[in-house]
Formats: sequence, C-alpha cells, structure tokens
Amino acid sequence: MPARAERSQQGLAHGICEQLQQLIYSGEIAPGERLNEAALALRMGTSRGPIREAIRMLTGIGLVLAVPNRGVFVRQISVREMLEIYELRALLLGFAAQQAAEHLSEADRREFEQLLDGMDAACEADDGQRYYQLNLRFHALLMAQCRNQRAQQAYEDHVKELHLYRRRYFDASINMRRSNKEHRQIFEAIAKGAADRANKLAQAHVLQGRQRLLSTLEVASTHPEWRQA
Repeated sequence: MPARAERSQQGLAHGICEQLQQLIYSGEIAPGERLNEAALALRMGTSRGPIREAIRMLTGIGLVLAVPNRGVFVRQISVREMLEIYELRALLLGFAAQQAAEHLSEADRREFEQLLDGMDAACEADDGQRYYQLNLRFHALLMAQCRNQRAQQAYEDHVKELHLYRRRYFDASINMRRSNKEHRQIFEAIAKGAADRANKLAQAHVLQGRQRLLSTLEVASTHPEWRQA
C-alpha cells in the first residue's frame, strides 16, 4: 500500500475509533455487547479494514476484549473490581504527588496551571467531554512526576479499565467543579513543596472521585451492566 494511502487508512481508523468510544461511553453500544465488523462497516460507510484497525485500538485502551472463537466484546468490570482499582489508583497518585512536590520543574508548573485553567473553562461551558480529556492529561502529567515507569504503567492500566465507569459522571457540572477544586488543592501543595500534604490530598481526590461515581451508580441502578458481579 502506498504511504499516502496507508496514512489515510490510519486516519480513518483513528476517526472510527473515536466514534466507537463515544458510542460505548454513551451506552449506545452496551458493556458486554459484541462488536460486529460487518454491521459497523455498513453503519459507518466504510470497508471492514478500518473497522478492524479501530477495534484493535479499542482493545489497546482497554475498552473492548477479544474472546477466542467468539469475537470482540465491550469490556465489563464489576463494581467490586472498580472499587479495588480506585484503591490502587489512590496509592499511586499519592506517591506521584509526593514526588512532584520534591522536584517540580517550571515547565511542568506552567502546564499544570494551563490544565487547571482549561478545566475551569470546561466547567463554565458545561463541557463534560472537554473536561474529561483535560482531567486525563492532568493525572498523566502528575504521574509523570514520579519518574517511575512501572508505577506509571500500572496507573495507565487501571485508568483504561475504569473508562466505562468514569466517563459517564464527568458530564455532571457539580462533579466537574468539585473535582477541579481538588486538583487545585493538590497542585498548590505540590507548588509549596508540601510533599506529605500533596500525597494525602491526591489520595483523597481519587477516593472522593470514587464516592462521586458510586452516587451515580445509585441513580443508574437499573442498568444491569453496572451491577456488582
């Protein structure tokens, strides 16, 4: 395949991947549902090649799971698994915040401030999708401060598993505002070099996020895919 055609094919696959993510996040493609390449190709007006590549991308970010001899299905995790993952995320993010307080660079300080301002703007615009993406970048930047590749990889793996749960509640304006207030408190502790306080605030932020999510589960208790296994 010529290089230009290959790039075009990859761009198409990325676009389809983003569309499928939104369909999964919105619940239009439900947890546990099988992804049918032929049906998706017809729906999106393309061949099965880009669909297949997009599904590979979704597998890579943990949204779908390939089951041998059965097909590819939207990932499901139980509430119990979700709670355990949050506990591990709290420990990892706390560790990263503590490390950040000890060696925050000026460039990273500016990036943190830009992300916080961007999330404030997303709150004002009631733009849950924009807030969610900036929130992921804030946490990724914070984890990068720990300078521990294994910790970063473990955190990224946990985040991938939680996408199906977390994306839904970020559309609530009050949750976005509370979340970013906590982000600012963490950053202020880091900027002051208060390592222990930064650790505690980061852990509390993750656990408070878990509580906000649990509150949404009560509202969504009629959804079978959100019931505890």
